[in-house]
Amino acid sequence: MELERTVARMFCIGFDGYDLSPEARRLVARGVSSAVLFGRNVHSPRQVAELCGGLKSGAAGRPFLTCIDQEGGRVRRLRDGFTHVPSMRALGQTGDASLAHDVGRVLARELRAVNIDLNFAPTLDVDTNPANPVIGDRSFGATGELVSRMGMALIRGLQESGVAACGKHFPGHGDTSQDSHFDLPRLPHPIERLAEIELPPFKAAVEAGVAMIMTAHVVFEPIDPDYPATMSRRVLHGILREEMGFNGVIISDDLEMKAISANFDIAEVVTRGANAGVDLFAICHDTDLQNRAVDALVRAVERGDVPRERIAEANRRLDALMGRYAKPAHAVSDFDPLNCPEHRAVVERIALVTGENGDEAMDPTQHVR
Repeated sequence: MELERTVARMFCIGFDGYDLSPEARRLVARGVSSAVLFGRNVHSPRQVAELCGGLKSGAAGRPFLTCIDQEGGRVRRLRDGFTHVPSMRALGQTGDASLAHDVGRVLARELRAVNIDLNFAPTLDVDTNPANPVIGDRSFGATGELVSRMGMALIRGLQESGVAACGKHFPGHGDTSQDSHFDLPRLPHPIERLAEIELPPFKAAVEAGVAMIMTAHVVFEPIDPDYPATMSRRVLHGILREEMGFNGVIISDDLEMKAISANFDIAEVVTRGANAGVDLFAICHDTDLQNRAVDALVRAVERGDVPRERIAEANRRLDALMGRYAKPAHAVSDFDPLNCPEHRAVVERIALVTGENGDEAMDPTQHVR
């Protein structure tokens, strides 16, 4: 039972509806440590605050992490009643790191108002491929220097205001011509190219103390020709842990994305992923898959395919993250920060440079990570 609980903690789940479903409630009871909200879970600020508060109070007296993708631009789950933060491309065009810091503060204050602990932002991919179907304007720009400078500032703004940041998608999704939601991208870039372009923003994020980094479902052929970064020890342990010295939480991108689900069995994914260094697996929709993944990782530990110390290590990192950011639910009453004049003034500073006011249409996939 203790093994099941510690393994289940290594999963972040999604679910349908404005209230916690019975199936999701049972997963929380199993020990799942966190949940991610999408547009399908959002009706109003009060409803989101109550949903997240219920998740926290229903976690049997233990810390519980509530998460969302509130990047800005087309990837904003929280819209009506919240400040319309524009795309990171628009923010990057200002070149103003102090403004990026202020945007981080805006995002954090509004997320905190509705009981959200962690923002899956910023995107640290460098936008080097105009044909990229999934990153594009989610990136600060086309140079590692710009993405590093703006990313560090936004991370600090988020975390200084009490919300954990998550840099994504390691070691870089910016140069792909395929979308990992539908295909398994492969890149021929050697480590020298990554060190020059893709990796500097992640190194900067580590230096800024980023709480979490999300993996890319992308194969970097010269480093590991067989497995995407999510399942590659050479990428996660070798580069991110040993070379960059990152000691925060590594989270996978959604394991239901076709890059993973169409190419690998879930048991292999969680076994290889855990051994590679993943501390938290995101499974954002399918309750059956969520339960099967927990079961598969339990069995892998029991067989000795995943060392128990690897599970303990992941739990220690999750403990540290929870201790700092997984706040108890607060009274659902103070929504004053939402779309307040101070926050709108920050967005207007971006619009003065770029003309972009944050009114982008919602991403049609609604589940883009």
